[in-house]
Amino acid sequence: MHVRTRWPWMSLLLGAVVALNPIGLDLLYSAFFAGEQLARNIAQPVVLIALAVMALATMLEWLVRSFLIKRRARGAS
Repeated sequence: MHVRTRWPWMSLLLGAVVALNPIGLDLLYSAFFAGEQLARNIAQPVVLIALAVMALATMLEWLVRSFLIKRRARGAS
């Protein structure tokens, strides 16, 4: 595995795919733009939890990539 950058592109790409498909877009719309309070109250926690999980995945990927870059810089293989 060749790590060339610390940029967490895999988790960001996965987050974009999850959010930009028709189901994800509908859930985002329901969470923030729905006319009914009940729909917003149901969808907002789901969207916020998914956002938190994706943020944690992004941070974890960035930390692993940073660790691998530092490890390879020391000469360990």
